[in-house]
Amino acid sequence: MFSKILIANRGEIAVRVIRACREMGIESVAIYSEADARALHTTLADAAVRVGPAPAAESYLSIQAVLDAARASGAQAVHPGYGFLSENAEFAAACADAGITFIGPSPQAMALVGSKTTARDVAARAGVPVIPGEAPADQSDDALLAAAARVGFPVLLKPSEGGGGIGMKVVLTPDALPDAAAQARRESVAAFGDPTLYVERLIARARHVEFQILADHHGHAVHVFERECSIQRRHQKVVEETPSVALAPTLRARMGEAAVRIAHAAGYTGAGTVEFLVEGTGDSAAFYFLEVNARLQVEHPITEEVTGLDLVRAQIGIAAGQPLPWSQAEIGQRGHAIEVRIYAEDPAQGYLPQAGPVLLYREPSMPGVRVDSGVSQGSEVSVHYDPLLAKLIARGETRDAARRRALAALRSFPILGLRTNQALLLRILQHDRFVRGELDTHFLEQEHEALANTPAAGRDLARAEAVARAAAKIPRSDAPAASARGADPWERVTAFRG
Repeated sequence: MFSKILIANRGEIAVRVIRACREMGIESVAIYSEADARALHTTLADAAVRVGPAPAAESYLSIQAVLDAARASGAQAVHPGYGFLSENAEFAAACADAGITFIGPSPQAMALVGSKTTARDVAARAGVPVIPGEAPADQSDDALLAAAARVGFPVLLKPSEGGGGIGMKVVLTPDALPDAAAQARRESVAAFGDPTLYVERLIARARHVEFQILADHHGHAVHVFERECSIQRRHQKVVEETPSVALAPTLRARMGEAAVRIAHAAGYTGAGTVEFLVEGTGDSAAFYFLEVNARLQVEHPITEEVTGLDLVRAQIGIAAGQPLPWSQAEIGQRGHAIEVRIYAEDPAQGYLPQAGPVLLYREPSMPGVRVDSGVSQGSEVSVHYDPLLAKLIARGETRDAARRRALAALRSFPILGLRTNQALLLRILQHDRFVRGELDTHFLEQEHEALANTPAAGRDLARAEAVARAAAKIPRSDAPAASARGADPWERVTAFRG
């Protein structure tokens, strides 16, 4: 086992990995940019190394700077978290060349599943249904139009490399394709350095269901069941839950087996996620392979809550050469878990990211509730990075028990100093369609009017903040006007962008 691990990330995932290392008796090394010199992850780690100025390209995304920090600290392994360099095959290869273990798949497997085109080929060879699509060698507008005609409109234009919804464009008619392709190319080049586009048939009213996989270096692979991630905005997940109400036992087994076949076909090791689109519900539903995320997912805690497994610990063990300690039959689910992502952003202003100090931060403490966070009271939220503040995870014996627990916890989670999306999350959890489990990836777009006109959520948060402010003896005048939710911005919204 490793004695020292460097965490090549920041925020809540760095904190999560640091805590796993501490439980395992492993020294942790944090890295930080100038903007993160006093960030929570730097104070919790056993050591911290500066890797550059605030821009991510010059710090967290600098392969040389991260490797220099690993060498200087004496770390034997690097945990990449998610985002930044976590799915960068060049970084994984550079770690291997430096004699440092990359806690993740091999560079070859990462490159194989990292391309949407080659990942589809892997899935097809494994006998897994794929969505009709093409990545034509000729990337001209005429060639993309021809591919779209073969695939069938409406289509989705996607960067062949990368993920996270960046560069994805819905194209309903042939006339709209040239402009959408131009925009998608620009965004793909800016984010991934590659203009290659993939044309995929758009599956309407589908659910987004992913399966967690774990595979060791001894030829063993298992799935750790599914997560429903259908509530998204701009292809970014907002609320996740497990198990999915759409999957009957037979369908769940088929999809889990398909995910494991893909892992074997790709020679995959470590933790990863196989993502699917699902049409319909129950055993008659159809599912299609979407992509593989060659890393830990933001939403991994809900899987841990219903299975009792520690996925970060499993990652570290696999990277150290240990065999998986359980067979597929020994992994089970109990109860239900829901995760909501709390962002420093203003949903009333097109999800405009917020920055500044966190004046008041009080995590809820109640049975069945977990908070994974990268901030604390007094933290400074930077403009340079993702605005995720915390993930609130609620567990219950039933889905409704988990939902009600998540509502109670959100109402007891005051954050002052910046606008957040908490009122929106409360509305989602109380929406009739969510209560019934009638979800698809267009939920936020379809329900924007109902989500924008429910004042109770704002009143709940205002009451929680008043109590917390009084307990902390913070007068209202000490917080900027942007953080006062007595007049909930969602009560003024006339158009909601999903």
